[in-house]
Amino acid sequence: MFVTVSASSAAPAAAEEAAAPKPRRRFRSGMLPPYLYVLPGVAFLIVWTYSPLVQTFGLSFYDWNLLPTSPQTFVGFDNYAEVVALPEMHTALINTVVYIAAFFVFSLVLPVAIAIMARQVRGKLRTFYQAMIFVPFLITPVATSAVWRWLFADQGAIAGVLAGLGIDMPNVFRDADLAIWAVIVIVGWQMLGFGVLVVAAGFAGISPEYGQAAALDGAGDGRILRRITLPLLSPTIVFLSLMTILLAAQWTYPIIDLLTQGGPTNSTTNIYYLLYQFGFQNFDAGISSAAGVLFFLGFGVIAFIFIELQERLSFYDN
Repeated sequence: MFVTVSASSAAPAAAEEAAAPKPRRRFRSGMLPPYLYVLPGVAFLIVWTYSPLVQTFGLSFYDWNLLPTSPQTFVGFDNYAEVVALPEMHTALINTVVYIAAFFVFSLVLPVAIAIMARQVRGKLRTFYQAMIFVPFLITPVATSAVWRWLFADQGAIAGVLAGLGIDMPNVFRDADLAIWAVIVIVGWQMLGFGVLVVAAGFAGISPEYGQAAALDGAGDGRILRRITLPLLSPTIVFLSLMTILLAAQWTYPIIDLLTQGGPTNSTTNIYYLLYQFGFQNFDAGISSAAGVLFFLGFGVIAFIFIELQERLSFYDN
């Protein structure tokens, strides 16, 4: 016996089946471990980064001297207006730009040149060569400051060498024109190894087949470097450029604090050290927080622009 189902009766059934709510996908136990691995990092990020950032933004609208017994007085945007008008802020911004421009030499130009020369060294000698350049990056700022304070002292090694040449070297850290360049030399000497390590890693990711193929076509070493190697190194160059802009003031902070304290006459101060002075020397939490928020927004815009332009500025072999 055969049962015939007409199309008219099958259509409502299909419509009811399609309209019926689909059962929710159950949370499988295997999906939980990846989130547990990430949870500690996210927790520390919230506690040590985002929570202080929110507190800083809130304090920027108040006048407070950091004493728990003192009341916080709401002043609105007055702190921001005062920060923008401060002459110390203008000096710190100019010095920060000088630091960034100078560190491009130590973190980008010289590392690329040194890494190119290091490629000519073969075997274990190359590793030793790169390790010797990287060692200054591992030295603590306190030890670095002590050594360079002695080198630049009136009776130090550099003064002795210059005296033998008939040149009288002034007290570098008390000279408003020379102090900032002394800080640049000290921090640049330390950061050089970091740049060389990153550029060497970038070179290691470039296949030698491209250069070999170009050499077979008659291209010389200089042409291979300009047309193949450096374009393929562009992601590393963009990364180092961004790190230099974002971290130049942070790199110089400990050396400034240990050797010059921002002087003489604010000639070596930068935006990070100025934040420290506002908050923990002048005990003005509102001004320090407002300046910190402005710097955060400024560097955030720079980072966003770099990220947006990364695909245009970088060249990949795929």
